Amino acid sequence: MKRVLVIDDAATVRMYHRNILEGAGYAVEEAVNGMEALEKALQEPADLYVVDVNMPPWDGYVFLQRLRESDIPQGPAIMVSTESDSKDEARAYVAGANAYLIKPVKPAQLLTTTKLLLGESVS
Repeated sequence: MKRVLVIDDAATVRMYHRNILEGAGYAVEEAVNGMEALEKALQEPADLYVVDVNMPPWDGYVFLQRLRESDIPQGPAIMVSTESDSKDEARAYVAGANAYLIKPVKPAQLLTTTKLLLGESVS
């Protein structure tokens, strides 16, 4: 079973993403910020990271940069944000994101992106 680490400081958003992903058969872990997420990734790397942008003390950009610079096995990452400006999207890709989705993310959009990044068939 593929493991997904959902990183967001809002409990409701984590629960929303967890319900969508678990409903599709993924094992979901949660972290409230980038610092906690990196600690969890060090213990057990995820197959995919779903990362919010705005979280103290480490935002999603800092988390992804630190993850990508580490020796942790690298799973793909979906950056999720309320920011729809192309500069924010570009910054996410520079930090190491593989996809950029705008909140609120539709369930089908999250699942299709997840499956594509994990190399699974999209039905």
